[in-house]
Amino acid sequence: MKKHIVSGLMVLAVLFSSCDNELSLTPQQSIDQELALNTDANVKSVLLGAYSEIRNVNLYGGRLHLYSEMLGANREVRWEGTFNQPREMFNKTIFVNNSFVEGTWAAAYRAINVSNNVLSALNIVNEEDRPRVEGEALFIRGSMYFELIKLYALPYAAGNTGTNPGVPLVLEPTRAIVETSFVSRNTVEEVYQQILTDLRRAESILPPVNGFLARSYVASAQLSRVYLQMERYAEARDAANRAIEVALANGKSLIGTAYMDAFNNDADTNEDLFTIQVNPQDADNDMFLFYSLPEFGARGGDVAILQAHLNLYESGDERLTQFFTAAGELRTAKWRDQFKNVKVFRLSEMYLTRAETNFREGTAVGSTPIGDLNRIRRRVKLPEFNPLSTPTLPTLADILKERKLELAHEGQAIHDIKRTKGSVLDNISITVFAFDDPRLVFPIPQREIDANPNLVQNPGYGG
Repeated sequence: MKKHIVSGLMVLAVLFSSCDNELSLTPQQSIDQELALNTDANVKSVLLGAYSEIRNVNLYGGRLHLYSEMLGANREVRWEGTFNQPREMFNKTIFVNNSFVEGTWAAAYRAINVSNNVLSALNIVNEEDRPRVEGEALFIRGSMYFELIKLYALPYAAGNTGTNPGVPLVLEPTRAIVETSFVSRNTVEEVYQQILTDLRRAESILPPVNGFLARSYVASAQLSRVYLQMERYAEARDAANRAIEVALANGKSLIGTAYMDAFNNDADTNEDLFTIQVNPQDADNDMFLFYSLPEFGARGGDVAILQAHLNLYESGDERLTQFFTAAGELRTAKWRDQFKNVKVFRLSEMYLTRAETNFREGTAVGSTPIGDLNRIRRRVKLPEFNPLSTPTLPTLADILKERKLELAHEGQAIHDIKRTKGSVLDNISITVFAFDDPRLVFPIPQREIDANPNLVQNPGYGG
């Protein structure tokens, strides 16, 4: 076996590979870099390769969502499948050779390397398309670093961001392995600052209309998540507000009918800001694979929903209609059907982010907290808060609970727990994992540690 320095950065030909063998240095689908980057059309093809990487099941194709729900299970969901990798996350006993942890690290750095190659060849792109191409590449790079830092490092809310190790920042194409390829981990602060630099630039130059690809309001939505993790609430508010305003101006809106009409559709809905496209030709969707059932073409129903989760909903909440009993357990229908797109950003999240951050800041940018909260509650047939009746004004806890239930089983669980300094209950014992517990952080994959003497392991994993 050939060792990695940073998995995926050794792909010398810069294009993506659709195979799952991260140990392959030169995938069969690769093409020579001289050919790949010598014309406008070829550079744009390479950019599409970066999208192919982020749609990989190891990333937005489902596992990033799954990881969050397993780490933040909190006795509300249970892993019942035979795969050990998610079980380790569910049990908070992750091994350094966990193949899912390795695969996500590798796929993210492959996407970063493809983005770096595109950014290095912008002068070849037609001038009128250059801002869009640059913006898409920066959105992908910034997003991948954001997903990596959330999983493989202590949370921003833990403090000590200037000294806590983050992940390696690689901002130039890796086309050969030399001494400088043995990268060290940058600090959490350095990684977050680079994420902000990439996403701010992407937002400023991306168009508001760009098919299924990155758009300006998608970058705004991602920025709102980044600022939330950093507890920079005014900036999270403004980014969410920009996402809402630009999205609405370009035809997006909340689905005004039943809540579950937002899921299991053949195409994106008006509520979807960014999704991973799934179809019979590109069928990979690990949320479907692990959450659905054999009668719908999936496995045996690996994730069960527990009564403690259902107890959080108010009577009459239409979101309860997502739950059904099958194979002896409660299930969610959000990921029931095959060949349905994986949700990355929905408009409802932006309303809830704006509500929370306006509340924290005592402001009313775009709307009042009550206005945005009632917008979400009205859709699921719940009583609205009355702004004229002080005893019924919502609290921050009300807003956070609404967010939890609206986005349940969509991959936000552990990240909201960490940023709000919450905790996670152990599955069986009385153990409580604090938001900054090292057991809620992935290890740096052992093969990376073995290959690169400059990488240090996370606390609790030895090395």
